[in-house]
Amino acid sequence: MASAIKISFHKQLFLQLIIFSWAIVLCFIGYQYLREKEYKSDFLSAQLQQYNRHLLEAVEEGEPYEEYIALHEKPFNDLRISIITLSGAVVYDNTIPVDSLDNHRARPEVAEALNKGSGYHIGRQSASDGREYFYSATRGERVVVRTAIPYSNTLRDLLATDWSFLLVMISISLAMSVLAYFTTRKLGKDIERVNRYEAEQERSRLKRQLTNNINHELKTPVASIHVCLETLLSGITLSEEKRQELIERCYMHNDRLRRMLSEVSLITRMEDGGHLINCEKVVLNQIINEIAEELKVMPEEERLTLHADFDDEVAVEGNTSLIGSIFSNLTENAIAYSEGKNIYITLLENSAELCRIRIEDDGKGVSPKHLSRLFERFYRVDKGRSRQRGGTGLGLAIVKHAVQFHGGTISVTNRPSGGLRFEFTLRKHFRQS
Repeated sequence: MASAIKISFHKQLFLQLIIFSWAIVLCFIGYQYLREKEYKSDFLSAQLQQYNRHLLEAVEEGEPYEEYIALHEKPFNDLRISIITLSGAVVYDNTIPVDSLDNHRARPEVAEALNKGSGYHIGRQSASDGREYFYSATRGERVVVRTAIPYSNTLRDLLATDWSFLLVMISISLAMSVLAYFTTRKLGKDIERVNRYEAEQERSRLKRQLTNNINHELKTPVASIHVCLETLLSGITLSEEKRQELIERCYMHNDRLRRMLSEVSLITRMEDGGHLINCEKVVLNQIINEIAEELKVMPEEERLTLHADFDDEVAVEGNTSLIGSIFSNLTENAIAYSEGKNIYITLLENSAELCRIRIEDDGKGVSPKHLSRLFERFYRVDKGRSRQRGGTGLGLAIVKHAVQFHGGTISVTNRPSGGLRFEFTLRKHFRQS
């Protein structure tokens, strides 16, 4: 039957485990990276904050800040020092003339210091000299002291993440991935073995059920043929009319047996050897036109009027006989059991990937309790009536298998206004398993 390319259970399990574990590892690495970067930035800012507070104390005590800056050791070389009033005006800068500097109240680190008492900002480009700095600002009672370190290789190394721990984590994760591969490989093979065993048991059960159903279904026509032939061979004097009736009855039951065996063989081929069924371009419009012509020559009491809303040409890759059986079996089902006068075939969707089709009649429908079982082999809503019409009980089962063979799905419901409604899809292109 048609299916997508299958991935072994082991590979599915391994891929799911790898995706899940590496997602956790990557989240941890990202978190660790941000956490370490924040830690180092806080540590660097703390060193600058300590210098800022000492300078603030000197300023608050009235000591000339130029003298303090010149005499006391700075925590970093090339340290830029600015003293800013609470209104944002720069009153001192050891690097740039203050008359060329604008108001600094809106600078992120200054705004944070004014709001919280201290603040820092990583990697902001100075509007004054165009250089990139690490800023740290501290607010006093009258001024804000801001220090800044220009970005250099030394500063980048200082703020860089320590990848040794992360490399250890990645190495451990890789080792765990290798271990997971072999673990899931063994587990996957065990599960696949169990699944194969269960599938074989299920197939055996279905085959036994099919065999029992076939045996049951064969009894009536075989018994009827036996009685007819026994009567013909008994030597009893029969009228020509009675003799002809018995021969016709034998022929009818023999034809039903032939169709039943043919349909069982078709279902078996679709289940077990779908790759042996030839596929080609099939134009659905042609099949519908052929069914319409066949309906026109049927006896009037059995004839339904076909209404086809199929304006576009719809072509799929498939088997002509199987696709034809979908439409013919659904049509024959409507003729045999619907007691309606019309059958409607509607194209609901026609995309590049699939087509969606609805086939419905205006009959009486079936009880909701039967709907879920209509596609079962040999299932009949009215057993006596079905046999009288020569049905094999396999028509809708063939429809379901043929739709699935072509990569589609099928469903059945009762129409709100009466009758059965079948909706199914067919893939335009599909792979055979």
